[in-house]
Amino acid sequence: MILQVITSVFLVIAIAIFFGLTPERITDDLMNVITPNDTMKDKAKNVRGNRKRHRLYKLLVSIKGALASTGKSRQFTIAICASVVLFGVGVILSILIDNLFLMPVLAVTLAMLPFLYITNTLSYYEKQTKEELETALSIITTSYERCDDIVQAVRENTQYIKPPLREVFQSFEGEAMAVTSNIKTALYNLREKIDNEIFREWVDTLILCQDDRTLKDTLHPVVQKLADIRIVNNELATMLASARNEYWMMVALVVGNVPLLYLLNKDWFHTLIDTVPGKAVCGVCALVIFITAIFMKRFTKPIEYKR
Repeated sequence: MILQVITSVFLVIAIAIFFGLTPERITDDLMNVITPNDTMKDKAKNVRGNRKRHRLYKLLVSIKGALASTGKSRQFTIAICASVVLFGVGVILSILIDNLFLMPVLAVTLAMLPFLYITNTLSYYEKQTKEELETALSIITTSYERCDDIVQAVRENTQYIKPPLREVFQSFEGEAMAVTSNIKTALYNLREKIDNEIFREWVDTLILCQDDRTLKDTLHPVVQKLADIRIVNNELATMLASARNEYWMMVALVVGNVPLLYLLNKDWFHTLIDTVPGKAVCGVCALVIFITAIFMKRFTKPIEYKR
């Protein structure tokens, strides 16, 4: 069986080379499979904004956009290819251990590993960006309240803002000075460059301030929301970490029972590994672990501000 698996792997590699399957082509084909080419009806729905995209497609597009904003768009193609390879590895491992019940769970789990790594990296990047955003908005707001000119306030504090936010505010300053004299238009464009609800609320308040200067006093309470969210997440960090550790401990106990069963009673172990009911039990346990892991990650992530 091992020889057959090795032969199949080399056959797949030969087919990929023969048809010229590059990582970019594999990525484009998979995205087209998830969302086929738009028909005229789909394009009309896109214009009206009422076409529903597949949830997986939205997730991949958000990951691709986040990587592009951090200058790592190449990693998206690498992740897609790695996911395809790991999917095949999961299928091969299931065949080698002679348990077809584990095949779908093992293949999907391994295929998700590259994206889990990317999302964890982006979460750390997003956390650092939010902390820098709090500082940037605070100093710009203070300057704006003093000089009553948002362009001058940004210009005075650009040197104190760290990348990548520095480039965002520099582009706003350049647009307001050289492209358009309409500050509201420049602010609307600035609003869409950072995906953060509090930042968008801050920009919306700035737009209102262009018509009513007395609203400047409402800018600092908006910025304070960033600090409030950070404080709450810091307080919840220990609690959420404790819940995650308890979950992974329970998973380790479930998985660790398999080799422990070999030491305690080899007949029970062979019943679990070699018989069809035992293989089905292993598949069900793997499926339960996979589903509960998704819910655990969803329920223990940091809180977000929503308007």
